[in-house]
Amino acid sequence: MTNILLLGAGRSSSSLLHYLLRYAPLEKWQITVGDVNPAHLAPVLAAHTEYARAVTFAIEHEAQLSELVQQADVVISMLPALFHAPVARACVQFRRHLVTASYVSEEIRSLHEEAQAAGIILLMECGLDPGLDHMSAMAALADIRAQGGSLTGFKSYCGGLMAPDSEGDNPWRYKFTWNPRNVVLAGQSTAKYLEQGHARFIPYQQLFRRTELLDVPGYGQFEGYANRDSLSYRAPYGLEEIPTILRGTLRRPGYCAAWHALVRLGLTDDTVRLGNSAALTWQELIESYLPASATPNADVATRLAAYLGLEPEGAEMQRLMWLGVFSEQPVHLSDATPAQLLERLLTEKWQLQSGDRDMVVMQHLFDYQVNGRSMRRTSSLVVLGDDATHTAMAKTVGLPVGMAVRQLTRGNIGQRGVVIPTHADLYQPILVELAADYDIAFEEEEYVL
Repeated sequence: MTNILLLGAGRSSSSLLHYLLRYAPLEKWQITVGDVNPAHLAPVLAAHTEYARAVTFAIEHEAQLSELVQQADVVISMLPALFHAPVARACVQFRRHLVTASYVSEEIRSLHEEAQAAGIILLMECGLDPGLDHMSAMAALADIRAQGGSLTGFKSYCGGLMAPDSEGDNPWRYKFTWNPRNVVLAGQSTAKYLEQGHARFIPYQQLFRRTELLDVPGYGQFEGYANRDSLSYRAPYGLEEIPTILRGTLRRPGYCAAWHALVRLGLTDDTVRLGNSAALTWQELIESYLPASATPNADVATRLAAYLGLEPEGAEMQRLMWLGVFSEQPVHLSDATPAQLLERLLTEKWQLQSGDRDMVVMQHLFDYQVNGRSMRRTSSLVVLGDDATHTAMAKTVGLPVGMAVRQLTRGNIGQRGVVIPTHADLYQPILVELAADYDIAFEEEEYVL
């Protein structure tokens, strides 16, 4: 038997857990799920008690972490990213493999040589973004290179959004399918990328003004804004000499302009506590961010539109109105940062309802030269969720993790140390299984520029 330990069973773990349970009897797995509140797992595990169990787990209990890791052969961490490091250290100490969907932190990167010496793999960035972005990009790059193509530009965008039939009357066309705090604080450092051989920098204050429109077959237009550091992807992708490279996030058109208004007003600031009372209303909060008015009888919405130079009846103001930032609703949190107050409000407005379906959209754009011609290949992925539990986000994050674990327990992964899925023996079987068994596949188009 192979013992698998899954730490963290939140929203993003639903598809992963179903995958593990599906293959447990076939692959002879014994699964332990550690979660801070495992009671919600009882209905899921009820029919699988022969090879699956749930235990109460909290990351601060070091002795319990050590005990659980020692009992496992493979550890999967679906905990928040800041908790991966202690799990990784325990895996190195007890020579146990680790698989996660999160970025490689500097702390985990520093464990590379120790993990190699221990004969284990710390497989990171094996979810959606990061994860499927690496796998699909590397597969397309390998194909272009096999044709003799020379890359001149690479852009990659991804976003978790709402399925068209679940957007309803929400003018933002967006709800939370991932960590709300990460959405509120998105992009709060200078974005760096390359364009035609020149370094480009976008400070946070301008990030949501500098967008690019993209077309995704069958789903219309999206707007993308740049992620923090696109330059760090040149080496892993073998694109050290490429003149243009950019990675970004997708939203529906109009989202970024309205979010830019929130940034300009100061509501995404997480650095200062306001000393406010929980009874402060949203209208009063917005009022406190506006300069003293020469027209004191004007309502707060009108004054904000004038202050930010927005059309009073324009799309940005309609989106802000819909959020309720001009209402008499209390903010409900005392001595909070503006970002904390905004997160609480958005969690109410952007919460997935039982009938909602989410949507994951990813698109790569490859520009290259081959046989004297300038070519472009677009590679697009759209995945729809089933409901508010079995979301597209859970599928595209969890399934690649589960498939990597399956390959690992079969002895098909030879790399050791800190690894991301840019190796063909890692990404090819996962891409094939996703397409064959789950209809998760990229649609490609190619044309002469």
